[in-house]
Amino acid sequence: MPFQTITPRPFTFSAIQIYAPVEAGVYGITNAREWIFIGESDNIQGALLDHLRDSGTSLMQHQPAGFVYETCAGEQRKTRQGRLVTEYAPVCNHARIQPEHSHR
Repeated sequence: MPFQTITPRPFTFSAIQIYAPVEAGVYGITNAREWIFIGESDNIQGALLDHLRDSGTSLMQHQPAGFVYETCAGEQRKTRQGRLVTEYAPVCNHARIQPEHSHR
């Protein structure tokens, strides 16, 4: 089952601060060609801002342009993240490049 909202918001500091909630859930980061990363966090906004600040990571080398998210309870996040990773096959999840960004 795809993300509930499929239209990405810009992957910029201002858009993340405006649109990403300070709530628990899952999020996806994409560019025009591929899904880059799907994560889960207690704080979606904080996790996205952390990714944006980590300029030297493989995630950022894929030139992220947008993000989507959906809120969900803590016990559902890991399951939902796993389903989305299976469906979208994001390049950084499969390479296990960003394990430190599984925010709890």
